[in-house]
Amino acid sequence: MEIAGTAAVVTGGASGLGAATARRLAAAEVKVVVLDLQDDLGDAIADQVGGAYVHADVTDEKQVEAAVLAATEMGPLRILVNCAGIAPPARTVSRDGVPHDLRQFEKVIAVNLVGTFNCIRLVAAAMAKTDPLDHGERGAIVNTASVAAFDGQIGQAAYSASKSGIVGLTLPIARDLSSIGVRVNTIAPGIVDTPMLAGLPEKAKESLGHQVLFPQRLGTTTEYAELAHFIVTHSYMNGETVRMDGGIRMAPK
Repeated sequence: MEIAGTAAVVTGGASGLGAATARRLAAAEVKVVVLDLQDDLGDAIADQVGGAYVHADVTDEKQVEAAVLAATEMGPLRILVNCAGIAPPARTVSRDGVPHDLRQFEKVIAVNLVGTFNCIRLVAAAMAKTDPLDHGERGAIVNTASVAAFDGQIGQAAYSASKSGIVGLTLPIARDLSSIGVRVNTIAPGIVDTPMLAGLPEKAKESLGHQVLFPQRLGTTTEYAELAHFIVTHSYMNGETVRMDGGIRMAPK
């Protein structure tokens, strides 16, 4: 799919995977709407890529609609990359016998899974109104799951459930949107050096890297962005979840 001159929405675009993706798409002459809750970072990335920043909670219909409108005003909206997500850890029952906080579980599901679906449905509706390209193609959606969808660790019940849900919705939504010429794929990253790992000491990061089959290091946000760009532009990629993990299979902890 030719993407130069088109518009994109990147959720979680102010940092980490989203910021790297916004930069990669902008380098391919795409106008990017950075959707996030981090205003200072969001404005900075939008300025950097020549796009726009929209403060939006992915679970809020009106706020996401505002981001979609901003994108359609910059060009034909053909790309959505969902990177927004949270990952607070908690055991189902703590060592002290305290049950997992239900509200925390619900929030992780709401942001990671419901938020992803909310953005998909609203952006896809806008994509349906664009003129079709070759073979009737109108757009491409890339979601972000995690290897935790398959190899969930101790304390990741909520996170793993949310990411498994994203894997599970990939094919049915690809089937749903095939009638309007929109492809849907998902990337399941392994251990990537993002702000989620920012609090870890360097030795801990090195230890995590050594768990990777090869190469024995953390993944980079640039590698994610390159894969997202490939999936968006490759018109025969559809309904698939791709692990980007260096061959790692996560241990229980």
